[in-house]
Formats: sequence, C-alpha cells, structure tokens
Amino acid sequence: MGQRQTLPVLPLRGTVMFPGITAPIAAGRPGTLRAIETALKGDRLVFAVAQRDNTEEPTSDILFTTGVIARIGQIQRGLGGVQLLLQGEQRATALQYAEVDGYLQAVIVPAEEMMPLDLKNAAFEALHKEARERAAELGEKRGLPEEVVHQVLDSVDDAGKFSDLVAGYIELTVPEKQGLLETLSVEERLRRVLVHVQRQIGLLEAQEDIKSQVQEELGERQREMFLREQLKAIQKELGDDDQSKEITELREKLTKLELPKEARAEAERELGRLERAGRESMEAQVIRTYLEWIAELPWSKRSDDHLELARAGEILEEDHYGLKDVKDRVLEFLAVRQLRAQQVASEVDTTGDGQKTDAKEAKARAMAKGPILLFNGPPGVGKTSIAKSIARALGREYVRVALGGARDEADIRGHRRTYVGAMPGRIIQGMKQAGSKNPVFLLDEVDKLGTSYQGDPSSALLEVLDPAQNDSFTDHYLGVPFDLSEVLFIATSNFIQNIPGPLLDRMEVVDFSGYTEREKSEIAKTYLIPRQLEESGLGQRKLTFTDDAVMKVISEYTRESGVRQLERQLGAVARKVARRVAMGDTATIDDKVISSDEVRELLGRPKVHPERVAEHDEVGISTGMYYTPMGGDIMFVEASIRRGSAAPVTSDESAEVVRVGPISLILTGQLGDVMKESARAALTYATNNAAALGIPASRVASASEAHIHVPAGAIPKDGPSAGIAIALALVSEMSNRKVRRDVSMTGEITLRGRVLPIGGVKEKVLGAHRAGIKEVIIPKANEADLEDVPDEVREQLIFHPVETMREVLAIALVDQGRAAPVDVEELIGV
Repeated sequence: MGQRQTLPVLPLRGTVMFPGITAPIAAGRPGTLRAIETALKGDRLVFAVAQRDNTEEPTSDILFTTGVIARIGQIQRGLGGVQLLLQGEQRATALQYAEVDGYLQAVIVPAEEMMPLDLKNAAFEALHKEARERAAELGEKRGLPEEVVHQVLDSVDDAGKFSDLVAGYIELTVPEKQGLLETLSVEERLRRVLVHVQRQIGLLEAQEDIKSQVQEELGERQREMFLREQLKAIQKELGDDDQSKEITELREKLTKLELPKEARAEAERELGRLERAGRESMEAQVIRTYLEWIAELPWSKRSDDHLELARAGEILEEDHYGLKDVKDRVLEFLAVRQLRAQQVASEVDTTGDGQKTDAKEAKARAMAKGPILLFNGPPGVGKTSIAKSIARALGREYVRVALGGARDEADIRGHRRTYVGAMPGRIIQGMKQAGSKNPVFLLDEVDKLGTSYQGDPSSALLEVLDPAQNDSFTDHYLGVPFDLSEVLFIATSNFIQNIPGPLLDRMEVVDFSGYTEREKSEIAKTYLIPRQLEESGLGQRKLTFTDDAVMKVISEYTRESGVRQLERQLGAVARKVARRVAMGDTATIDDKVISSDEVRELLGRPKVHPERVAEHDEVGISTGMYYTPMGGDIMFVEASIRRGSAAPVTSDESAEVVRVGPISLILTGQLGDVMKESARAALTYATNNAAALGIPASRVASASEAHIHVPAGAIPKDGPSAGIAIALALVSEMSNRKVRRDVSMTGEITLRGRVLPIGGVKEKVLGAHRAGIKEVIIPKANEADLEDVPDEVREQLIFHPVETMREVLAIALVDQGRAAPVDVEELIGV
C-alpha cells in the first residue's frame, strides 16, 4: 500500500477524472477556490473526486471515495472564478474527509493497479488489440481525422493507461465512469471499456440510420422551405433581391386566384423552376412570362348578367336603324337566355343543388348555353355593332378577334412553349383582354380563315364552339384546361359558302341584307353625319345636310350594301368644310345647310356610275340581276348571232323542231364556269325550241356562231341566276324581237325551260329598284322571299313569279323587232 498523504479536495460535478488525462476545469465555489489556493501554495496537488449528485455545497457524504491525485497546471483567474488545467496522475482512495478553513481535505492512499499475470497471454493481447481497433473506429465515426486518432492512441502502449485514456474521452454517465475508475484490474477494465466503446459505435450507427431515414421521410414541403430560405440568403448575397420580390409577388397573385387543380399544379411547378433559374437566363424569362399569363387570366372573375328584354330592345333601337328581322332574332335569342337564367336561379334557390353552389356561375352558364349566332352579310351593315349592343344589353365585357387571314392552327390554340417567342392563341388572348370569364366574344370574319401546312384553324375552332367540349379548352401555350363554357360566342362572315361544313353546323345563321337608299339616308342623318361633324370639330356649328345632298352622296359617291363608304364620304365633306372654316371662309356654313350642289363642289366629280335602266327597248339585250357582298345591282346581257350562208338547211316544216347545223358559242365578259354552263343551256333551249318560241327557221338555219357578252369585263362574274336573262337575250336576237327595258329578271334555267330558284332576292330587288327598274321577274319558288323586301320598295315594283321560260318571254318580249330587215349575210354585233 502506498504512503498516506493529505491533499485539498477538488469536487467534480458531472465528470470523472482519470489518470493520464488532462482536462480543463472551471471552479467558482468558495470551498473549491480555497482548496485550489492551498494546493498552489504547496506542491500543486489536489484530490479530484466526483460528486454523487450535483449539489452546490459538497460534503463528505456526497463524494465518492475513489478519485485521482491531480496536478494543477495552467490557471487563469476571472471575475466568476478560475479556469485551470488539471492533469490526472494516479488513482487514490480517500480514507477520511475533513473540513479545514472552509474547504475539504482528504487523507488518501494511492491505489495500485492489478496487472494480468501474463502480459503475453493471447487472450489479453487479443482483447487489447480489439479495444484499440474499436476505439480508433469510434474516433473516426465521431468525425476526428484518422491521423489524429492513431497519433493519440499510439502514444500509449500500456494497457492500463490505454483503458484510462479511452474511458476519459467516451461519453458515459458519471456512475459508469466512476465504475471504470474504481476497477483496478487492468484486464477487467479493458474489457468493460471495450463494451462501452462497442455500445457507442452501435449507437452512432443507429443514429446514422435514423438520420438517413428521417431525411428520406422529411416532407417535400419542409425541405422546399428550408432550401428556399437558403436560396434567399444566397440571392441576397448575390444581389438578386429584385427577382425574389418578383417571385413573391407572382406567388401572392397565384395564391389569390381560384385556379383549377391542374392549373395550380402547373403554376407551382413553374414557380419552382423560376426560383432555381438565374435571373438573366432565357428560361427564367420564358417561365416568368408564362406565369404572368396564368396570373392575368380570368379564371373565376365574371360579369353579373342583368338582362332586361325591354331594355335590350331599347338599346338595339338606339344603336341601329332598320334591320327589323335581325333585331327580332337577337331579341328571341336573348329572351331564351333570360328565361333559362331565371329558371336556373330558381333551381339553385329551391333545391340547393350541390353542383350549382354558385348562383352567379350557374346563371352565367345558362346565359351562354344555346346556339352560336353567325351574322352573315355584306360589309358595313352592322354585324359587329349588333354584337356590341348585345354585350351592352347583357352588361358583359365585349372582345373582338379578327380571324381574317389566319392560316395556322396556332392562331387559335397557341404555340407550344418549346418555340421561341411562343404566345397563347387568339382565344386566350381575347379572354385576357376581356378580363372576365363570361364576355361576349366576337369571332370576326370566320369565312376568311385559310389553311396551310401548319394546320387548319377552322378545325381548331370546332372545339372552341362546341358546348360539350369548350369547358376544358386547352391552349398549347398554357398546357392546362381553360373553361370557355360561360363565353357567349358570336361569329360574322361575308360569304357563308366559304365556311367549312362542320364549323357552319355549330352555328345558327342570321342573314344581314343591305340597306335601301331610304334606310341609308336615315342612318346618315341620325348617326353618321353627327358623328363626322363632331370628329371634324364642327359639332357646335349645328350644320345639316339636305335630303338631296345625302341622296347624292349615296347614289353618286358610294356603291355598297352597308354604310361604311358612305360614312367616309360624309367625313370627307366634313373635313373639307372644316378646312374652309379654319382658313376663315365661312360662306359654306353661313346658312348652316349643305346642299347637293355644295356636295358636288366639295367631293368633285361622281366616283360611282351604277347601271341605270336602258333608255330604249332593244333586240338582243336583256337586264339581269346579281348580288355581291357590296350589295345587289343590275347587269346587261348582250347576245349577237353571226350568220353564214343563206342556203336553207333541210327541214321538216311540219315538225316543231328545226334541224340545224352546229352553232359555236363565244362567251366574253369574264364569266365563271357556272355562268358558262347557264349560257350553253340557254343556247340549247333556244335552238331546240325555235319553232315553239316563234324563231323563223331561216334565222336558225343561217346561224353559225352565238356570241354572249356581259359588260364590265374587268369584273369576274359567276352564278346560275343569269340563266333566264341569257336565254331571253338569245331568243330576242334570234327572233328579232325587242326586250322591255324596264324589266329585270333572275333565275336559273334548265334544258327544258324550267325556271329554278336562286338566292339573294332581297339584295337583287334593292339593286334593281335603285337602277330604276319597274318590273321584276323571279322564280315562283322565290315568291316567299319577297317578304324580306322593304314595304316601300315592294309598293313601287311589280313582281312576276314564273315557273317556265315561256312565261318570261311573254312578259319581257315585245312584238316589234328592228326597224329595218336584216340581211342574212350581215354580221350582227360586229
């Protein structure tokens, strides 16, 4: 047993000191400080022993009996106590504790270790080696450099000192460490240290497994938030705060929107991509533009419909003159929607249908459901303005998209975002412009859609205009469905025959015909003249146009079914007057009236020379009627027969049909294929029925060539409705009988002389009336179409519905032919 000695006691809280270990110790309790001062005055040795519990004032009862004789190394004094390095030297056992001068002293005896009997024993060496390897493994798992771990462990060869070294650094409780300190057998202590080291390794491995599992199970949202915070910090360091603000604003906008599930998922995905992309990258600009489109579309915003049918009628009357049939159809269209909306609203109130949770939405859907109107007619007759009036009557936003010339499917469905400069189609652009989910959407000029290798836009419109499909319309640019089921679509066209059949099948046609001259005059005085005077700065001058002045502009300076060109000419008059007034010449407006003579002076020579009724009845000239998008008018059909030899052809006088030689046919005047076929049919009818039609056999026999010409050769002409006019001109020329100049006609002819129905009766009749015609021949089947003709026109004309060509000849031909006989050798018309 070692020699007894008395040393100051240094109580340790929460730790155990081991021999060979140097550790920093903080001391602040009065008793501990006195013990340190006492040791410093002597050989700097203290008895470092652990407390059984963590009490502030240690006593001999709470101190273990086994501790370490330690030497005080460096010491640093402070306001709260001292910091010192304590180096353990040897185990010792306290025999007695006593309190002296306010600190504890202990009478101690050094404790000797129990070494194994045979240090070369294989089992002991294996135990020692295993303990070293496991201790090195534990150090590396704790993150210490491999070189440092081996340097520390290799510096101690003795098994006892090695076990104390490892025990001092592993994480154990105070009782466990105290147990190792009190174990004097080196082999036993080494074995117990190995067990603790192995347990520490297992604990670290389990923590690593748990950590990896937790990281895998960590929610994507939590990880995203964590990464986003890190990204914000990085962006702040890089000076990218502006982009962060933009992303935040976009996120706030998108959060406030009531987006469908698919659109919400796509927006969140693109927001994530935008946050990861650099501010100046091309991808970021594309994504930002896409998200701005998403944020600005009216996903849930809609106008509140407040349709009152009486008010709608007043609006239509305020905005438009005439068009009675069109207004009636529009009011019927609106009446159905009003009743449907009231019905749906009552169902929502009484049944509380879960599928119609929003009465406003249900009402909007009911208002939009129904036929899609197609306003068809010539330019300038009010198709677009009627659509505006419908929007005003409904209290909805109005948006117009011009489809004329569109040749690419992407014009309707948009471009895919993979293309440079990709944009949504015109439908989505129109919805953004409207800012409402239920606007009145005008598809202007659907008859002028083109096709190309890039696709057929009219086919793309099928989805837009189909109520069964347009609630999930997918634009290629957006890539997510957009609901168009609440949109009230209206289309316009000039040539209905140019609209593909499947597209036309989805629309209900409302025909707009041209205005009469009286209607144009009223429109000019009510709408056009006040507007043009106001735009020219003459609104306060209170100028008026005489009726003759307005009619002069209509008849001599415009030629149209609508009033667009009329407004331009009236605007030209107003501008010229404004120029004179601005230069001080007020003579024109002194009387505040603009007369027809002043119109001639201001606009110059007449620019339009419409066909007028012929001055005399003539042989071989008939008056037909035609219809274009600019309106109806008359045209003259001229026929001339070139005759050859006067030698008669063999004929059977008793037969009705004269056998003739071949007669060639020449057609001039830019006639289309249909009109050429009508001319051939007319020639066949005239020659095969020559005897019945009163055509002398000699005139038929001597005919070698028939020439049919329609003046205004620079203008292409086509259609079947000139058939009876051509046949009448041929029969007139061949029989040498004059045609009445005041009769015009329209109708298709067959080889048997039947007169078939045609279209555009109203426009043709209006054109004939303007030209001064008094009587009109129409097919019997078109008699019902006369109801569309304005009353004032019908009262001034005489109509002859016919079924056969013989009825036409009886009405239009006069008995008297040319004054002088015609020699058979003469070349008529040359």
